[in-house]
Amino acid sequence: MSNNSEIEVFCPGTIANVSCGFDVMGLALDGIGDRMLIRKSNQKGISITKIEGQNLPLETQKNVAGVAGLKLLEHLNSDQGFEIEIYKNIKAGSGIGSSAASSAGAVWGINFLLGEPLSRKELIEFAMEGERLASGVAHADNVAPALLGGFTLVRSYEPLDVISLPHPSELYATVIHPQIEVKTADSRRILKQNITMKQAITQWGNVGGLVAGLFTEDYDLISRSLEDVIVEPIRSILIPEFDRIKSSSKEVGALGCGISGSGPSVFALSKGEATAKAVAEQMKNIYIPLGIDFEIHISKINTEGVKQL
Repeated sequence: MSNNSEIEVFCPGTIANVSCGFDVMGLALDGIGDRMLIRKSNQKGISITKIEGQNLPLETQKNVAGVAGLKLLEHLNSDQGFEIEIYKNIKAGSGIGSSAASSAGAVWGINFLLGEPLSRKELIEFAMEGERLASGVAHADNVAPALLGGFTLVRSYEPLDVISLPHPSELYATVIHPQIEVKTADSRRILKQNITMKQAITQWGNVGGLVAGLFTEDYDLISRSLEDVIVEPIRSILIPEFDRIKSSSKEVGALGCGISGSGPSVFALSKGEATAKAVAEQMKNIYIPLGIDFEIHISKINTEGVKQL
């Protein structure tokens, strides 16, 4: 058991899928995330005592942080109770891992206060239970990078096998978040359940190419591989001016551009901060005339994941 009775935690935003890696690839963002306070309690179980920034349920069984934390305590056979305060900076339905941030932050903080009986990688399966509540599917492409930092690849779900991937140091992400909500569960329902062999072969090649590009720091290979022929053509219909954002981002030097998670956020990866800023300007110029409120983030890749503040 840790001697600490309270911890303040930063829970990073994430980009999932990363174009071709539907449900298996993700990356953590730097400086974009939620804050949580987790403290030990004399009352068994988990109590969500405060949520600021978003209108989310305080009821433990209806909150992703509560569900993930309870699953961890059940696994550890722990009678220790916890209180959680959540300060949301990532909007629900934004596409940059709101539910993952809460789920990952809760299990990491609880594990820390219990003396770290589990590794970060071992915590992933419990954070996934929060994702199950949020979307109906216990996917790991957001919670894995949130916990481990950097890029991650889910090689297998049964059994769970998550691999941390290297990345070039000059890689930047630009993310535009239109202030419209696309719920993950809804965006999953519109996906086709069957794909052609040609689509599958193209997608497998792109996932392999992206992984190879990250390992070898081959920006051209990363660029060629950031293509999604399965999910993006369907989900992009829900995002205003997606095609223009994608083409304009590439025109000013982005390596590639795609949907962040289930949307509506759109991300672009670039070599260097200057290009990432030029991409941000292009995105702004497209969205300002639409009359839709938006936020833009420029971020290096977060190599730490969830951390103590």
